[in-house]
Amino acid sequence: MDAAKVDLFIMTHAKSFETHQLSFIREKLLALDDSTWGMLLNVNLKDPTVSLIVSIVGGHFGIDRFLIGDTGLGIAKLLTCGGLGVWTVVDWFLIMDATRDRNFKRMQPYLA
Repeated sequence: MDAAKVDLFIMTHAKSFETHQLSFIREKLLALDDSTWGMLLNVNLKDPTVSLIVSIVGGHFGIDRFLIGDTGLGIAKLLTCGGLGVWTVVDWFLIMDATRDRNFKRMQPYLA
């Protein structure tokens, strides 16, 4: 794939991934052909900052976990009112990394 397109993608979505994952993603994207560019633009990546805000506002209902695709954990948080508040507070510190990990998992089929 064209290096300019890859750099544009990396600059646009850098905050959606862990820092150590960016070089791996760049290498894999450079090895792909240009036909995958349209598919990459349609990947639904979540913003970690939005996940944090949702976690602060509605984390005790599990909305943050539903947002990133952790349906099972979202249901568990909903039924336990965020683990009686403890799980909610813990997620304030973990939800951004969980969002970045989910984004990386969403990208893996395109990087193969």
